Amino acid sequence: MTLPNHAQIVVIGGGIIGCSTAYHLAKDHKADVILLEQGQLTSGSTWHAAGLVGQLRSSASITRVLKYSVDLYKRLDEETGLATGWKMTGCLRLATNQDRWTEFRRLATTAGSFGMEMHLLSPQEVKAMWPLMRVDDLVGASWLPTDGQASPSDITQSLARGARMNGAKLVENIRVTGFEMDGERIVKVKTDQGDITCEKVVNCAGQWARQVGAMAGINVPLQPVKHQYIITEKIDGLSSDAPTIRDPDRRTYFKEEVGGLVMGGYEPNPQGWVTGDVPEDWQFRLFDDDFDHFEQHMVQAIKRIPALETVGVKQMINGPESFTPDGNFILGRAPECSNMFVGAGFNAFGIASGGGAGWVLAQWVIDGEAPLDLWTVDIRRFSNLHRDRDWVLDRTLEAYGKHYTIGFPHEEYTSGRPAIMSPLYDRLKRHGAVFGSKLGWERPNWFAPKGVEAIDIYSMGRQNWFDQVGKEHALIREKVGIFDQSSFAKYELTGKDALKALDYICANDVAKPVGRLTYTQLLNTRGGIECDLTVARLAEDKFYIVTGTGFRTHDFAWIRDHIGEGLDARLVDITEHFGTLSLMGPKARDVLARITETDVGNSAFPFGHVREITVAGATVRALRVTYVGELGWELHIPIAATGAVFDALMLAGADFGIEPVGYRALESLRLEKGYRAWGSDITPNDSPFEAGLGWAVKLRKNTEFLGRKASETIRATPLKKRFAGFTVIKDDVVLLGRETILRNGEAVGYLTSGGFGYTIGKPIGFGYVRHPDGVTDGFLTDETYELIVANERFPARIHLDPLYDPQNAKVKA
Repeated sequence: MTLPNHAQIVVIGGGIIGCSTAYHLAKDHKADVILLEQGQLTSGSTWHAAGLVGQLRSSASITRVLKYSVDLYKRLDEETGLATGWKMTGCLRLATNQDRWTEFRRLATTAGSFGMEMHLLSPQEVKAMWPLMRVDDLVGASWLPTDGQASPSDITQSLARGARMNGAKLVENIRVTGFEMDGERIVKVKTDQGDITCEKVVNCAGQWARQVGAMAGINVPLQPVKHQYIITEKIDGLSSDAPTIRDPDRRTYFKEEVGGLVMGGYEPNPQGWVTGDVPEDWQFRLFDDDFDHFEQHMVQAIKRIPALETVGVKQMINGPESFTPDGNFILGRAPECSNMFVGAGFNAFGIASGGGAGWVLAQWVIDGEAPLDLWTVDIRRFSNLHRDRDWVLDRTLEAYGKHYTIGFPHEEYTSGRPAIMSPLYDRLKRHGAVFGSKLGWERPNWFAPKGVEAIDIYSMGRQNWFDQVGKEHALIREKVGIFDQSSFAKYELTGKDALKALDYICANDVAKPVGRLTYTQLLNTRGGIECDLTVARLAEDKFYIVTGTGFRTHDFAWIRDHIGEGLDARLVDITEHFGTLSLMGPKARDVLARITETDVGNSAFPFGHVREITVAGATVRALRVTYVGELGWELHIPIAATGAVFDALMLAGADFGIEPVGYRALESLRLEKGYRAWGSDITPNDSPFEAGLGWAVKLRKNTEFLGRKASETIRATPLKKRFAGFTVIKDDVVLLGRETILRNGEAVGYLTSGGFGYTIGKPIGFGYVRHPDGVTDGFLTDETYELIVANERFPARIHLDPLYDPQNAKVKA
């Protein structure tokens, strides 16, 4: 085959992800696509993958992606004539302790919320399904009947044939050597057989994706880790349709294969491979068998299936798999390059994810934006911290080691910390801060009082910080406290066309006078919420933009990518230039008035305004805004002066009982006030109208903005889902999100976030109530509601208004 010198889209990598992406680009979008594979198809990590296919994840969108994979594998052989080896055997997950059982009960609720079938079984029922298994230590098991297994190489070859049948060109034994760039855009893919001009590039190079990305200045933070499993000889009495098994408390998994078992596991002491480049010739190659390292799995597996003690081992597979620092795979358009997309780092979920990942990635490549909420796997969730290969190695090995550990709520990673600290880190530590980490920043989650060890003790119920966070919560409601929010992402947009650019990007009206703030969403073309942030107008041609810590890369890229061509508007990330202290509570004005000469009275400094004030000799950007529902200011301080301003606030507030307060209290305060959190309550799947934020969309103004057309359509038709709050009558129920909402006994949605409201004394959850014929006020009110929490039903009340009103100190629970 003669190498074409032009293609609309070049896909790099012929594993399951690359072949799936090429297949969907060609079949669904009739794209002119060429796939380049440096060796032979499947020769990276696909060929030696174990082939287990599970579907349930904590994200509804990612679960949908995995369900799509199963649907595709079921029908692909009929379409292409090549078998995929798909067997819907179902999957048993075993629980040997009460914490794991609680986790499974919560997962069963999540499965129901996402429309998946999942059952909880007794040990006796497990034994009947898997007679060769020991069950005397089991509390029970979960059973997902639609999970299964497949042959990774067969699926990939079938996808490749499907891609060719729809016009895609697949070229093997060709190596990409670099890219010709025009600014931040790839214009040519250079290979050892010639150059290919193209419009877009999709990097599906597996464990080579990092170095392929680096050729275009792109960071793909993945780490190859050695992963071992064995294939046994035939085992007498093992059924060919035996369910796959995940035994997480013993860190092992099993699947039937040709009368024997495939068995592997996820050890707490994993072995990373290179932090540098993966050798180019590592195709169909494995590491030497390492029985010493694998012994820990063998011991546990024999305890579960005694027949393994005497059966022969046919083969050991010890190969590298690409893992990521948070255990989620990587999709999307790279922030450093306008036309390279990435699909890599699948954390041994590549076969389960492959069909669906290729489907959404192809759509993303064509449209330029994700087709649904894929934030948990979006490459823009990373930052410059993830360019540090040693940090990525340490965090990735920790994530690998947690693969089968119990998923306790609010659990924090411990490796690579502290990485980024605010100037107040040592001061807050002296106050007893228990830190969490967000995009590398150390942030106080809560403050341990004297005599209490400053650590988190994880549990499935209320955790050790519950009462202390209640005291911090009360401090903000009754007096005044300080939040260190220096980790906020902060940008400046300047230039004579800055307003014109923002007016198109923002859904709310930012064309306000200098000194005003605007809370706004940024919408995609479907009318879904891509960003949720605050814009302060500092001058006619200067805007200050503040958004959440974790969204720094994402929001910056979204704004930059949608600035109109030719406009004089320059976006700069100034996150590290400013520390941020949020002074909140009914006594906030009294404290601030003591340390600045600026009039901070309500008439001189109203809500929704920004002023430059002097505090402790520093010029501070003071934003009158709140995320807790009380009087307050965000004080954005030159980074070097942050400590001095903190000290001044603490001294001035001593008479009012001021104390530093953590993010756990912030969460409970915002729940009571009904403030939405991006990434959970509001996502690219949700419109402002569905979320109760339609007031922040400038449809009354005759201004074109991104998402306007979709917003007009959404507003003009009955809403099929609406955001609502819920309280549970039983006050010790722990809400986390994904609990099922029942209306008159029928499932109508699930919670998107949850927690406890200390002022109202009840658990609070937010979520969307859904109905295909529309959700009106009448549909929502005067009905009986329950929440399914960890597979139990609890009576609940629905709330369409905030539960706490600081103006009247009303509690509405």
